[in-house]
Amino acid sequence: MWRPPRWWVIAAVVFLVSASYLLKRKRRAAFAIALGAIFAVGALTIQIRGSSRNPGMNWLGDGEQVTVTAHVIAEGDVQPDGPGAWHQRIDVETERVESEAQAKQSQAGVRLNIYSQSDPAGSPTSNEMPLFRYGQRIKFPATLIAPRNYRNPGAFDYAGYLRDHGISVTASTKYKSIEMLPGFSGSRIEQCRAQVHRSIVEKVHLLWPERIAGLMDAIVIGEEAFIGRPTRMDFQRSGTYHVLVVSGMNVSILAVFTCGRSVTCAWERSPQAHKRDCVDSRLRHGN
Repeated sequence: MWRPPRWWVIAAVVFLVSASYLLKRKRRAAFAIALGAIFAVGALTIQIRGSSRNPGMNWLGDGEQVTVTAHVIAEGDVQPDGPGAWHQRIDVETERVESEAQAKQSQAGVRLNIYSQSDPAGSPTSNEMPLFRYGQRIKFPATLIAPRNYRNPGAFDYAGYLRDHGISVTASTKYKSIEMLPGFSGSRIEQCRAQVHRSIVEKVHLLWPERIAGLMDAIVIGEEAFIGRPTRMDFQRSGTYHVLVVSGMNVSILAVFTCGRSVTCAWERSPQAHKRDCVDSRLRHGN
């Protein structure tokens, strides 16, 4: 249901002002109106995400191997991928795409899988492939491929899920073929958010075993980096992958609703609140 962005902004402001006005008079009504403001902000966010990128306007190599200059927009984690092998998945945004015949400026989201193989003579440690951080600029060769769904009409729409997150294509490359570029590209605010996100993930992994922690990351904050490939494939084929990619915003809205309702109930049932209501009633009636 598309609406002009200004409409959603005005609706959110009106809801917030109304909720503030009714906060001391009718708390339940104020809380319900505040939920309307959250809905308006969420609708605006979804609409902006859907229209921020148009993959059809970007040249991405037409299925040929290209050299991509990009910067990291979503961090991942280094995970074992067999004896002496390591795997890291990150999201990057392209800056320039080059082939042997042409080179063009292009802006598109790419889900990049990076693979590393340890030296047989050395010890297989994850230090051979460091983590890529938000805003880091890199250059790598890869073939950019549009994401596909499994041929199951009832399966999870993985391609649509990636599009909603600004990912137009997927790619794979070897860590040794990646060139680190100087400079930072991105938002400092988003960089701080990425640091907070990383801190939450570390806390989750301190509280739960590794396998359960990966599922908790996916369900609570939408972090899929710690879900093993067999688990991910099983969820995709069964059509229940949406359980692992629940948006953190949905969880936040549920938490705000639950906490707000709990505070309201506690306030209504507290003896102090009852006494204050009695005193106010007596003062209004002059008793």
